Amino acid sequence: MIRDITIGQYYSVKSPIHALDPRVKLVATILYVVSLFCFQSFSGYVAAILFLGMMIHLSNVPFTYMVRGLKPIAVILGITVFFNLFFSSSGQILWSWGPIVLSTGGIRKALFMAFRLVLLILGSSLMTLTTTPNQLTDGMERLLAPLNKIKVPVHEIAMMMSIALRFIPILLEETDKIMKAQLARGADFETGTIIKRAKGMIPIIVPLFIAAFRRANDLAMAMEARCYRGGEGRTKMKPLKYTRKDWISYALIWGYFVCVIVVGNVLYI
Repeated sequence: MIRDITIGQYYSVKSPIHALDPRVKLVATILYVVSLFCFQSFSGYVAAILFLGMMIHLSNVPFTYMVRGLKPIAVILGITVFFNLFFSSSGQILWSWGPIVLSTGGIRKALFMAFRLVLLILGSSLMTLTTTPNQLTDGMERLLAPLNKIKVPVHEIAMMMSIALRFIPILLEETDKIMKAQLARGADFETGTIIKRAKGMIPIIVPLFIAAFRRANDLAMAMEARCYRGGEGRTKMKPLKYTRKDWISYALIWGYFVCVIVVGNVLYI
């Protein structure tokens, strides 16, 4: 399960998506996520699925690798679908038992929520899988640069977000090592009641927090040793510059955003 989490990891391969400017991918991801909440019809979700499928194909990232990232949210997805399926009484009621109601509106809402969560995770994963942490930092900093005029610490915010994303795979690897070490000592994380399993997680959580604070302290000392003082006066070794393919990509993502809203709201199917 730990190794199935793909958010925050980078998949190194050559593709048209990898070659795009990180600002384009950030804007595209934001517009894609927003578009998922702008329609309430199956035709809109079909358009969103087709667009994401095309982007995954162009990224050269194996689809099976991306689907692995859905396993950790299976429980959350199941709970969300359950509550929307049996606790929504809109539409025609098909079956009821006390407060539990199964209706056509509940089925429709549950399917929409399932599609929305799955597409949201896959779309976000595609951005992190095709963009290095350094590129994400530079892209966020350039996009938020106008906020510098009102004294917002843009560079520091982008740096913190980049460090958080970079620490995800590191902490996952650390968790995997701790779990294997505890299993070798006879720990049992699979059997027993929920309370017993929760207590069994303490030998994992405590050393994981200690390791995380140790890494954070080491990182802070390393940054101080290199005289890091924030973003003021800093220059880039590889400054970001838009190319023709980036402007074409902007046109495509905005075209998708407009079309999917029209399709999802006008063709109410």
